[in-house]
Amino acid sequence: MFNPLLRVHGTRSTNQNELWSYGADAQKILVSYDSLRYRLLPYIYSLAWMTTSQGYTPMRGLVMDFRSDARTATINDQFMFGPAFLVNPVTEPGANSRRVYLPKAKWFDFWTGTSADGPRTVDAAAPIEKLPLFVRAGSILLMGPEKEWSTEKAEDPMELRIYRGADGDFTLYEDENDGYNYEKGVHATIPFHWDEAKQALTIGERKGDFPGMLAVRGFQIVFVGENHGVGTLSENKPDHMVQYSGKQITVTR
Repeated sequence: MFNPLLRVHGTRSTNQNELWSYGADAQKILVSYDSLRYRLLPYIYSLAWMTTSQGYTPMRGLVMDFRSDARTATINDQFMFGPAFLVNPVTEPGANSRRVYLPKAKWFDFWTGTSADGPRTVDAAAPIEKLPLFVRAGSILLMGPEKEWSTEKAEDPMELRIYRGADGDFTLYEDENDGYNYEKGVHATIPFHWDEAKQALTIGERKGDFPGMLAVRGFQIVFVGENHGVGTLSENKPDHMVQYSGKQITVTR
């Protein structure tokens, strides 16, 4: 799920690896994560562009983001996925919780919206259907609509989840979704900036264009809190809804 590429490989006696081949209980869990993966495509695709254009590393050991914290140098079972997500795999059979180290920052539980300040170690709930997953304050998380394949529908409206507590930046990258025209500059970027002191989100001017680009699109802005802007599904009560046509917009909380 939290990898640059998501593929199901393996060797089983049945030679089957489809989501439904593991039984009804497992299928329900796998489909929920598959749905989350599709919703996160704007974020993941933008990370891929950061990798291409800047030499970025989407999956990052904690020491890469928290170099002054000596403890992160020895943690080998947690990682960052892009600048936002702290991912904590559960590898013990039958476990329903695990110890999670939160480096120095404010962290939000992705599933509940509750927050905690690091550095500290917490006992994170880990039922089989929910991986312990935290989001760093200052993150601007881009989430598209629910879909069953990547080009089923346009990323419109797009949900912007704002995790308050620190300044933050993120750049949305888009192109034709196929081919090599992006190497010739056929793509577009939209910068986002969260100013914690002013409690203001600035959606910057779009740069570039490409065939099929949305000239006007909607952004649903959600300030994440407890049970608000959490989990896989879209927030049905966004805090703001704006129409964006490529010119800078600033929205205050």
